[in-house]
Amino acid sequence: MMMQNFGTSYLFGGNAPFVEELYENYLDNPASVPDEWREYFDKLAQQPGAAARDVPHFPVIAAFAEQGKRGPVRTVVAAGDDKKQVAVLQLINAYRFLGNRWANLDPLKRQERPEIQELEPSFYGFTPADLNEPFNTGSFQFGADRAPLGQIIEALKETYCGSIGVEYMYMSDIAQKRWLQERLEPSRGNGNYTPERKKRLLDRLTVAETLERYLHTRYVGQKRFSLEGGESLIVAMDEVIRTGAATGVQEIVIGMAHRGRLNVLVNTLGKAPKMLFDEFEGKKAQDLSSGDVKYHMGFSSDVSTDHGPVHLTLAFNPSHLEIVNPVVEGSVYARQRRRGGDDAAKAQILPVLIHGDAAVAGQGVNQEMLNFSQTRGYGTGGTVHVVVNNQIGFTTSDPRDYRSSLYCSDIFKMVEAPIFHVNGDDPEAVALVTQLALEFRQTFKKDVVIDIICFRKLGHNEQDEPMVTQPLMYKKIQAHPGTRKLYADKLVAQGVLSADGPDQIIKDFRAALDQGKLLSDPVLSNYKRQHANDWAPYTNKKYTELGNTKVPKKELQRLAKRLTAIPENFTMHSRVKKIIEDRAQMGEGKLPVDWGMAENLAYATLLAQGYGVRISGEDVGRGTFFHRHGVLHDQNREKWDAGSYIPLANLQEDQGNFQSFDSVLSEEAVLAFEYGYATAEPNELVVWEGQFGDFANGAQVVIDQFLCSGEAKWGRACGLTLLLPHGYEGQGPEHSSARLERYMQLSAEFNWEVCYPSNAAQIFHLLRRQMVRKQRKPLVVMTPKSLLRNPSASCSLDELANGTFQTIIGETEKLEAKKVTRVIACAGKVYYDLVAARKERKLENIAILRVEQLYPFDDKRFDEELSKFPNAKELVWCQEEPLNQGAWYAKAHRLQVALKKGQTLHVVARPAAAAPAVGYLAKHVEQQKALLEEALGKLN
Repeated sequence: MMMQNFGTSYLFGGNAPFVEELYENYLDNPASVPDEWREYFDKLAQQPGAAARDVPHFPVIAAFAEQGKRGPVRTVVAAGDDKKQVAVLQLINAYRFLGNRWANLDPLKRQERPEIQELEPSFYGFTPADLNEPFNTGSFQFGADRAPLGQIIEALKETYCGSIGVEYMYMSDIAQKRWLQERLEPSRGNGNYTPERKKRLLDRLTVAETLERYLHTRYVGQKRFSLEGGESLIVAMDEVIRTGAATGVQEIVIGMAHRGRLNVLVNTLGKAPKMLFDEFEGKKAQDLSSGDVKYHMGFSSDVSTDHGPVHLTLAFNPSHLEIVNPVVEGSVYARQRRRGGDDAAKAQILPVLIHGDAAVAGQGVNQEMLNFSQTRGYGTGGTVHVVVNNQIGFTTSDPRDYRSSLYCSDIFKMVEAPIFHVNGDDPEAVALVTQLALEFRQTFKKDVVIDIICFRKLGHNEQDEPMVTQPLMYKKIQAHPGTRKLYADKLVAQGVLSADGPDQIIKDFRAALDQGKLLSDPVLSNYKRQHANDWAPYTNKKYTELGNTKVPKKELQRLAKRLTAIPENFTMHSRVKKIIEDRAQMGEGKLPVDWGMAENLAYATLLAQGYGVRISGEDVGRGTFFHRHGVLHDQNREKWDAGSYIPLANLQEDQGNFQSFDSVLSEEAVLAFEYGYATAEPNELVVWEGQFGDFANGAQVVIDQFLCSGEAKWGRACGLTLLLPHGYEGQGPEHSSARLERYMQLSAEFNWEVCYPSNAAQIFHLLRRQMVRKQRKPLVVMTPKSLLRNPSASCSLDELANGTFQTIIGETEKLEAKKVTRVIACAGKVYYDLVAARKERKLENIAILRVEQLYPFDDKRFDEELSKFPNAKELVWCQEEPLNQGAWYAKAHRLQVALKKGQTLHVVARPAAAAPAVGYLAKHVEQQKALLEEALGKLN
């Protein structure tokens, strides 16, 4: 654009897009605009009343856009008017940025309105006389090109400072900001609902409040984590379902903690009140070995809407609050993949996460989850987040004590999600922002937040006395008539309902509750969903030990060729090329099959049978220890330029789907995601690999609360597999132990399998067994590091073709049984150390057994192997781990039972220690030497 007549011609309409972009760039980086424009904008900033804290926004000069339609280039305003017009646009922008700070959001009205100069007309130099002066409204959706300043300000306040306070101007996508403005500004933040819609809103408030009060009087003192004070959540959930169905949603998966959970179960998912009452009264069938409290339980149903059935699922959740969120995302992702995994599938399956105000800001799993929300292997096309913001957290009433940010929802700004703060006492505003949130998610496939600011009428639970810690707050709460009462009075005043109408709704619902029924039941019985998975074949109660894991040798050879067939003009790294060439020879039987090839063949055979395979973790494509190479990278192209090739995804046309994703640097959220995925998909082998086994420490809550106990508590079967590198090789306390002892301690009731395979054939059959048998149990595998390339841990193709997973591997050397006086039982890498030391010392009186499946322990098989050496007087358990760690304490009683008459049991291990391994290499070598000497020599 030419800069002629700069002083008089730059603000006419035809130039508006150019000028607004320049100003946006200037605010972001002044050096990015031409000198003459930078000088002009600098002068604007120096004018009296100019915004001192202006930030990039759009469009600053849009006020003049319409001028381009009115004629040729000409000067449109005098210099003084020019300054005021720009100031109007700055004022509009300030309300878009900061209006939420003045919004009427708190039902308790406890906070004073902060002083924000940028929202005052005087800050820009305006006087009362200017309020009647007309100005161009720019991009503000006022409804007219020009309006008096006073009317513009009033419209801004109605839009941004009413019951809705919206934050969105930090978003970098202009189209998304425009979209929000076009929906919020013309309506002034008002839903303009019909009388029928208003009655439905009141109905949702009434059933929410009435259920809580009914339970409060019927089950006095019992914990239920009441929703009273936050009943508008039920309004929001109703709108999620209605708007969701209207925009193509067919399934909704909900994750939430305990606050209001019973209310959501009954009034959103349609759980029969009688079922809930039975749980309160202890009448629920005790068909699970553990079970769980009622406010942790999940539920699913199919509900009817005007736009067709919608399947609802409320995920089971422990008291670890936000941990369920990535579990839900994983479940949703699996369901979306089942429908094709494209944008259409993501539009049909919606995740909804309900947070608490203190937890959403305080628990780091949310940051981890948000960080992968737009990545390839974890993105679900956007989540609707609902914060039940009772302004109190747990027992803390001062926000300074439970967060460092202004709003509890500020964490969502990291993914540029729009945030709707809304007064919970205004159900119409709650419904409106929920509708906008759903439509935004469906349009832009990204996260959106509804922050319902409400209060908590009772204590943290029904036995708590909140006046002890929040006396003034609870005086206001006690004086509050309740959201339902306020809205009912409003509708009566508007003539929408008769004076006795609200009370009649209460009477009707209480009568239904007395019968254990809902007032209106939207649940569809016996509805058959097209995309539902049948879990019945996998939930048998009896533990299934084996499956037919054999694969014909010809099939293995065929798949080996496919795994090593690399496209033309694909340049591999020299080391990788050598690995692939060796694997080709392994497939031909010319080289023994190593661990990496056996693992890839396990995946390949499952894929060829039609199973899916998903493997994720921080370095799974290559493998932390350079062994897997499931994803190959062209050395001449970056992988984001189609420079990667995945052999496992190119085996044959009708194969199962293969996914391999190097995850974000997270254990807790990623493992929770994979757990959720595995609970929704029984037909895929789902694998999470720790970069090092001890990194699973960061995901311990997932392991404790979901993986090991989900079936006992909730009846949730899951076939998730954990690969945890483990082994003592002098790498120090942080890279030696996968904390085997923790998994052993958590083992009971056939809840999972803990295995420590020692060779390539074992990992092949173990991974295949996980899918081919009709059972889904979690599998925890201690995987090796140095053994990955140890020739002794390799196998033949015949062992893959004709073998099976061996829970116990007996002595493989031809020892003379009667000479054996000591039997050593061990697991994992230490076996090869023991064998090498035995060979070096030429010992013939010691037999070595390998326990490959530590839990469930195969007593029968162990007894058979031990019985082969009738003269053995000593049974030794030898482990690399310190005495207080590893498998010893969990296995000691099993080994004691296995002893024959006259035999004694001993343990050889590193000394008990606080850390899992020493950090000094010399000390490691010394300990290793002492371990082997004691195991093979004189016992202490």
